[in-house]
Amino acid sequence: MAEATFTIDKDNLEVRITKVFKATPERLWLAYTKPDQVIQWWDSTIVDTLDVRTGGIWRFVSGEHGEHSFRGVFTEVDKPRKLARTFEYEPYPGHISQESVTFEAQADGTTKLTIVSKFDNLDDLEGMIGSGMERGALANVDRLTKLVEEG
Repeated sequence: MAEATFTIDKDNLEVRITKVFKATPERLWLAYTKPDQVIQWWDSTIVDTLDVRTGGIWRFVSGEHGEHSFRGVFTEVDKPRKLARTFEYEPYPGHISQESVTFEAQADGTTKLTIVSKFDNLDDLEGMIGSGMERGALANVDRLTKLVEEG
């Protein structure tokens, strides 16, 4: 399978990550929505809250000392096709992006995952990029690949 792509679109204030997996949309959905699955691919993460329903909240705490925490609210839940949620990196409160995750079944039995993070302004986009978003996101996609394709 192809490697994940990470694309920064400053004109549209977006970051887009895509990857095709040898897995079904249902398998990827479980990896995103079940705490025992999430902890296997989010680096050193504790799932504090994961209420997967429109209006439900989520919060993950990562890092050896809990130095990276993320939270938000689910704005759309369309099993097993799409999750949309707000995304806030707690060390930078008030800078909230909109994230959509789609799971698109392909004719060959694979699934195309597309993650789009939409930012309110260029400073927020550049701040997330500067915080190591690309490195962290692509490492998570690598672990997700191992989980859904090999695990």
